[in-house]
Amino acid sequence: MHLIDTHTHLDFPDFDADREHVLNRSRALGVEQMVVLGVYQGNWQRLWDLVQTDRQLFAAFGLHPVYLKQHRAEHVTELGDWLSRLAGHPQVCAVGEIGLDYFLPELDREGQQQLFEAQLQLAADFHLPALLHVRRSHAQVIATLKRFRLKRGGIIHAFAGSREEAREYIKLGFKLGLGGAGTWPQALRLHREMADLPLSAVVLETDAPDMAPAMFANQRNSPQHLPAICQALAQVMGVSEEQLAEATTANACEVFGWVSTQDRPSP
Repeated sequence: MHLIDTHTHLDFPDFDADREHVLNRSRALGVEQMVVLGVYQGNWQRLWDLVQTDRQLFAAFGLHPVYLKQHRAEHVTELGDWLSRLAGHPQVCAVGEIGLDYFLPELDREGQQQLFEAQLQLAADFHLPALLHVRRSHAQVIATLKRFRLKRGGIIHAFAGSREEAREYIKLGFKLGLGGAGTWPQALRLHREMADLPLSAVVLETDAPDMAPAMFANQRNSPQHLPAICQALAQVMGVSEEQLAEATTANACEVFGWVSTQDRPSP
């Protein structure tokens, strides 16, 4: 079974002590490719250095809304410079993690919006998908995406919206990221929404080291937990583990422009 983790932060210090072991264990369990997302200007070089050590790691660069107070106007310019310098590199796969966070009241919404739009424009300019953080801001994100109409769409990270919001994102060319949140037995509303999602619209993710699934509660999350997440989500969605793995892998390949394993010649 081949899986793709579409959302990790493997460059974070949480993995400094055993990162190679985590990668090896994940691969042994079938998690072949992993996307590592940038969150602020200060971690882009560290992220890129990590990705360069492993051909199956892929980088997304972005300015996360939660770190709004750390961002500076020149960081958007620097992001454009990074994307220009690395344009066409096979291990650069997206702009992200970007978006809007209306959960934390201290984050200025106007400032977030300006930052979000500037980065969506970079995604459009460099013909890259966008990996979006959306927390209590679905209506505004959808309205913004309708103005930008990104040709390559992207992924809504940790999707927990309604059926109607899911339909809007899908119409805009976005896939919906599912991970640890859907494994918790008390997430009944999310379970109902997940059961209605078409397999063609979902991808899998961990958000490692955060958002640990129920079976690894109170532990550091890791890409090696993705097979267990896949198994749990398949039960919620009423499909087999193999069906969910195959569909989400194909969907991730579609987003990032990778050759699907089904189309890949045998070594």
